[in-house]
Amino acid sequence: MEDGFSIKEATIGIIGLGLMGGSLAMSLKGKCACIIGFDAQLPTLELALSKGIIDHAGSLSSADRAAAQTVSYRGKQMDILILATPVPAILSILQQLPSFISQPCIVMDIGSAKRDILQAMDSLPEYFDPIGGHPICGKENLGIENADKDLYQKAPFILTPLDRTTRRARSAVRKMISTIGASCIEMTAGEHDKVFAATSHLPFLISSALAHSTPKEFSPFIGPGFRSTSRLAGTPSLMMMGILKSNRDNVLRAIQAFRNSLNDMESALEHENFNELEYLLDQSRSSYQTMVNT
Repeated sequence: MEDGFSIKEATIGIIGLGLMGGSLAMSLKGKCACIIGFDAQLPTLELALSKGIIDHAGSLSSADRAAAQTVSYRGKQMDILILATPVPAILSILQQLPSFISQPCIVMDIGSAKRDILQAMDSLPEYFDPIGGHPICGKENLGIENADKDLYQKAPFILTPLDRTTRRARSAVRKMISTIGASCIEMTAGEHDKVFAATSHLPFLISSALAHSTPKEFSPFIGPGFRSTSRLAGTPSLMMMGILKSNRDNVLRAIQAFRNSLNDMESALEHENFNELEYLLDQSRSSYQTMVNT
């Protein structure tokens, strides 16, 4: 291998063993030398160990001791550290990393909003080799109990390198992503946040608004259409608040674009301009078919 990096020989740390971190650990198990898991919840760590999802556990409540175990576990220095927590926790962890990791390490996050995270990564000491990441997969049911070793299979995995990201870090995370069956797409943090404001963050708000505005007494009459359209409203707000705060400007622009489109449909319906409404719906159908078949 051109850079000498081998996933099979790598020690990989994962902070956050919920749905995404737990699924990542399951996908990597047996394909790397060692997986070390961190989580603030002791029952999560115990479950991950009992199910063999991770090889070793560290508690975030004792960061200095846990980090020491991570950096040199069984004499093996950690090669890649993955931050798989909500965005606010990622930002907090990045501030703490230099206090308990003092050796070279590739650091990647898998948060859903990138600009604030990459700015925090850029402040890390030089011995860190940071890169942003965002896998395009998941479920509304969170937690390690819903982790799935196939969650990342055939999923797009966005990489948002920093100017300081080395070729070695790019190569290492690309190998890791290939190992779990996902495919890489590189873009800037700004491009990422603009795209996902429209394709991920806005859909969550639309689903939430639909669920909130529908009278509860209508629940016996809910069918597949409502269920699929409102599904994202089942995502805990805790998981989304940090994303919405971090990507506020892009989300507001996406809301305005959506509102303009909905206003056009409302106006056509209000004024009984059914030819215009049919045209708008046909345009929407065409856009949908183009996007889902690309």
